[in-house]
Amino acid sequence: MFTVRIQSTATVMHSRLHQNAVVSSNYFFNHSRPVRNIKPIRVSMSSLPPSDPFEICVKASVTTPNRLGDCPFCQRVLLTLEEKHLPYDLKLVDLANKPEWFLKINPQGKVPVVKFHEKWVADSDVITQILEEKYPSPPLTTPPEKTTVGSKIFSTFIGFLKSKDPNDGTEQALLSELTSFNDYLKENGPFVNGKEISATDLSIGPKLYHMEIALGHFKKWTVPDSLPFLKSYMKAIFSKDSFIKTLTQPQDVFEGWRPKIEG
Repeated sequence: MFTVRIQSTATVMHSRLHQNAVVSSNYFFNHSRPVRNIKPIRVSMSSLPPSDPFEICVKASVTTPNRLGDCPFCQRVLLTLEEKHLPYDLKLVDLANKPEWFLKINPQGKVPVVKFHEKWVADSDVITQILEEKYPSPPLTTPPEKTTVGSKIFSTFIGFLKSKDPNDGTEQALLSELTSFNDYLKENGPFVNGKEISATDLSIGPKLYHMEIALGHFKKWTVPDSLPFLKSYMKAIFSKDSFIKTLTQPQDVFEGWRPKIEG
């Protein structure tokens, strides 16, 4: 395991006040659909950064030692921490050879996992919701009616990426989802919730990055110029400091998807 400490300047700038209200919530979310009732996690509401950095387990690079690996769900959580100016310690985990300490705290062996008050919590949906409740400023909440915008892009991208038949309709399915997203941005953009970035953007952005890198490499495919609002959206997301700071290398994206394509 390799640990990297990321220190937010906001931690130094704020005084350590303790005006916290304790709340607890039930979470029912997976990456694509409600599948389970997750045990409530008790958290403290605070607009101030924590005095200690969050511990977060993420996928390690398979190509370069001590670098972040190719997990869009890990990047989503890291983006949330960055956008909220929260410090964190990265614990890079080799998912091909999961260490005993990692399986002890997370028997399912999945990432990301974040430690909240001595409890290790998995699932990026749950983690980001806890962070939003615990640290509501700056707000990243997406209105409920907008949370499903672009939600089918990732699955249709995977279908097209894995496809061996150019006539099976998977490319058209992806283009249909991208066109719908482009049209939405035209009317409501530049981001999903208008002028300000929100949680849904932090979820979609890493997936669009994987789409761009993987399809460009394996299929020589790019987003068509007929989708200008989508292209502008991707450029805006990919150029954010938080995105650049949490970005995985293209080579890791190639190697991460290769077994799923060739296997």
